[in-house]
Amino acid sequence: MPLSEHEQQLLAQLEKQLNADDPRFVTSMGSRAVRGASTRNIVLGIVIAVVGLLVLLAGIMAKLTLIGVLGFLVMGAGVYVATLRSGKPGSGGGPGKGGGPRRSSPFLQNLEQRWDQRNSGGQGGQP
Repeated sequence: MPLSEHEQQLLAQLEKQLNADDPRFVTSMGSRAVRGASTRNIVLGIVIAVVGLLVLLAGIMAKLTLIGVLGFLVMGAGVYVATLRSGKPGSGGGPGKGGGPRRSSPFLQNLEQRWDQRNSGGQGGQP
């Protein structure tokens, strides 16, 4: 079931506020963040691993241990490339990474005030 226009606006507002408050969390959990290996890396890694396998088999058939070990290393490199994450430049270093104090958004400040009012016995009422 699709979201209504109002729900889509609320979702967009929440995403903007979350991105402003904790960009590291957004990059690690967001849908735009790279969660795993990219298709390009997987295909390249498979190709490299197959080439390594062929070199390994050639080393076995020629009874040359050095070529077999080289083929095994190439296969390992292929697996490594296939599991690499494709990082986007500039995705990890944003403001707030220096460890300084963070300012909360007005939305979060409002939520914190409401939480504090509830815990202190409901004094102050609803805005």
